[in-house]
Amino acid sequence: MKTKRKIIVSIATSADGYIARLDGDVAWLDRPRPKGNYGMGEFFKSIDTILWGRKTYSKGIEMGMEKRMASGFGAGIQNYVFSRQAQESKVSGFKFVGEPIKEFAQGLRKKRGKNIWMMGGGEIIASFLDEGEIDEFNIRVIPILIGEGIPLIQPRHRLIRLKLLSNKEFSDGVVELRYQLAQAVARNLRRLEQLFLCAR
Repeated sequence: MKTKRKIIVSIATSADGYIARLDGDVAWLDRPRPKGNYGMGEFFKSIDTILWGRKTYSKGIEMGMEKRMASGFGAGIQNYVFSRQAQESKVSGFKFVGEPIKEFAQGLRKKRGKNIWMMGGGEIIASFLDEGEIDEFNIRVIPILIGEGIPLIQPRHRLIRLKLLSNKEFSDGVVELRYQLAQAVARNLRRLEQLFLCAR
């Protein structure tokens, strides 16, 4: 049976829910990490595609991360940057995308491959979320308050229920919370029902 590709937001936030300061600065994330780096090595093995918002991509370039971005997070990783304006990437291995999110996401899910990492930032996460195209959140809460900044999800009136899959505390006080969206649970149940009916 073909396994459905999941789109997973895997990201670090401050304890007050921000992913960066207002200017995009993430120096507060520069801290000693425990052995195993919060399981990110295993996570990288489970994905083959990364989705970037244009601002997150541009901030990476501004911070001089071209080499790291070009080398990718593993062999064979595909990188897509979402932008309203068509342009060529300054980093090899990156492709700019301007098509509607739902159309792109559903097309990507149909292709054979591993899971898909939603890198962020808050605007592109919100856009995928509002289109029903996020399956899971993997949030690492850093024990620090930064007072103001860019929120995990761009603000808007919402009511989206989550199912807690797991929680894990690390030696440095970081807590990892894994959530599945309730709509993703319902979608999976419908898919199982369809498979059951086809098998009868």
